[in-house]
Amino acid sequence: MDNRGDFLQLLGRDMSTKILNHLDDPSDVVRACSVSRSWHRFVIENGLSKQLCLKIFPEISNVAHIIEVNNMIEPAKISSDDSAEWERLKRDHRVYAFLTRGLTPFMRGDCISEPISASSTDNYPGESIQNTLEPRDRVEDRASYWSSKGESDPSVPETLIYKLVANFCVVTEIHVQPFQAYFQYGFPIYSSKAVRFRMGYPRRPLRFDEDKRDALLAAHEWMDDEFIWTYTSPEFPMAQENCLQKFKLPEPVLCIGGILQVKLLGRVQRQEMDGLYYICVSHVQVVGRSLLLPFDIQVLDPSGLCALIYQPKTVCCKSSTQSSVTEASMPSHFRALTERLMQLLRSRAVVANRV
Repeated sequence: MDNRGDFLQLLGRDMSTKILNHLDDPSDVVRACSVSRSWHRFVIENGLSKQLCLKIFPEISNVAHIIEVNNMIEPAKISSDDSAEWERLKRDHRVYAFLTRGLTPFMRGDCISEPISASSTDNYPGESIQNTLEPRDRVEDRASYWSSKGESDPSVPETLIYKLVANFCVVTEIHVQPFQAYFQYGFPIYSSKAVRFRMGYPRRPLRFDEDKRDALLAAHEWMDDEFIWTYTSPEFPMAQENCLQKFKLPEPVLCIGGILQVKLLGRVQRQEMDGLYYICVSHVQVVGRSLLLPFDIQVLDPSGLCALIYQPKTVCCKSSTQSSVTEASMPSHFRALTERLMQLLRSRAVVANRV
């Protein structure tokens, strides 16, 4: 490209950065990198992929490290070697570009992977938390729900803890359906008065086989202090209705660590048989975006500092690369913006020559 028509050269770094920061599609950043060598270097050196990613998902600003498998460069140590620093910048650019693409625009309603623990269970395994992953309240003529133990004090809370499908999820809504006991007189609904949600990560890795997991579920050994909670939602009132109740969070929440706690506050229904208060839930659902296959999160210390681990050799990453190359040839508002700027610069040059 002739520098006389390159607005990066004519406008300077600050103004050019402000203009390119108006791009809102990661594919446009890829296209900008393909314009010329100078544009390629400009986009990478100024971290435009990272800035776009943080603009779309400001919650991920605490991702302190970017580690590429098989190329372990420690970004916490800034090297005086220009080539090493340039390689780090290129890797940051590549990872943030893929991360932005990976989190948009796929919304899914099945972000729960498996249950971890319930604070109590009345009859295990028949009324286990495992049943809350089933969207129906009846399976083969059998009621499907989780039930707490009975309490004489209606203020006693209960908690349900789940593992999400990825260690890196952006959660927008959580749905909870109270259970209606269709087999009891009057068809009572055992809802809670309110619900509150917390998200975070475990203090130690959750690695255990299925037998050990079932044993922990039965024993209710996973206590609240086993986890570090990085987000706590407002308290939402729950209706005593047999329907999937949707609780939209005030803003999308980035869950790093992949752990969700559902805290059920207050009991409203007494069981006629024993006079005790119970809470029963038939289904829990989490809506959001999860991290794609090439990425994972490693929590480095209890403060929440974490590392984004990028594995570029996965099939998913290869398909994303192919998609990026294809999209680079497609028209976009980036091209229109560039052409408009070039027209303005040419017009200014023509006026200057005439004068």
